[in-house]
Amino acid sequence: MGKSSKEQIDLNVNGEIVTLTSPNKPLWPDHNIVKVEYINYLTQVAPYMLPFLKNRSLTVIRYPHGVSEEKFYQKNCPDYAPHYVHTALEEEINYIVCNNLPTLLWLGNQLAFEFHIPYRTVENIHPSEIVMDLDPPSRKEFHLSVEAALLIKEVCDKLHLTTFIKTSGNKGMQIYIPLPEQSVTFEDSRLFTEFLAQYLIEREPKWFTIERLKKNRGNRCYVDYIQHAEGKTIIAPYSVRGNDDALVATPLYWKEVNTSLKPEHFPLTSIMDRIKEVDDPFKDFFSCKSKQPILPLIKALKEKSL
Repeated sequence: MGKSSKEQIDLNVNGEIVTLTSPNKPLWPDHNIVKVEYINYLTQVAPYMLPFLKNRSLTVIRYPHGVSEEKFYQKNCPDYAPHYVHTALEEEINYIVCNNLPTLLWLGNQLAFEFHIPYRTVENIHPSEIVMDLDPPSRKEFHLSVEAALLIKEVCDKLHLTTFIKTSGNKGMQIYIPLPEQSVTFEDSRLFTEFLAQYLIEREPKWFTIERLKKNRGNRCYVDYIQHAEGKTIIAPYSVRGNDDALVATPLYWKEVNTSLKPEHFPLTSIMDRIKEVDDPFKDFFSCKSKQPILPLIKALKEKSL
């Protein structure tokens, strides 16, 4: 590839100007992905990604020189942010809230690759969804996250709960359970995630663990029910990850979750073709929230714990 261009391009995005700098800058050298291609991806994926970023305090991981160089986390909105960037003040941190396409592309130009979001919106104190993070030791054991996901779905199906699933974009998977707004507390949700985690361990103790120390997990898949809590974050659907393969945290249909599934199937360069071919597996995510019969389940778990 050639040297990074110093060229600047002013993009008119919904009436706002977003300046794209160094459009030919290499970002994922192993896949010849340059900056303008990343910006193009964000533009196209925005209708599917922005609903999950809306009104959420954003933590991004920026890679100023691409994936092969240093990275850093950013929570505070910088002083030089343009006027169309919304913010929310929480615990003395002025978070960026990515509510529009210009903000998304501005962040892309800042080389924010990973978009991490909390489980609640800025106006709510309760979680908007439950997310179970299934984290195997490496991609070689990815099949363990598949097994865990299918077992959790089996339980949730019996409880008449609608679930969604995505790859993490790295080595695991994440199961989503949309919640009725302002109905379930984080404390309540912990009862349910712990219930699911304990069920997995009782079913297959050789495969799954809730051991927090990596050195004590062996080759088991870590079922991270503790991750779902106030102040914690999860990678947003359709966010790319800062790994050499440019993998994306990709929403899946449950019928795709089988032993042949691999996270490597979903690099940035394939996602828009995938959406055109199979549509968005998370398209019904928000419409099912109010229909989830989780409150009686939480009540039963509370009574059981007394």
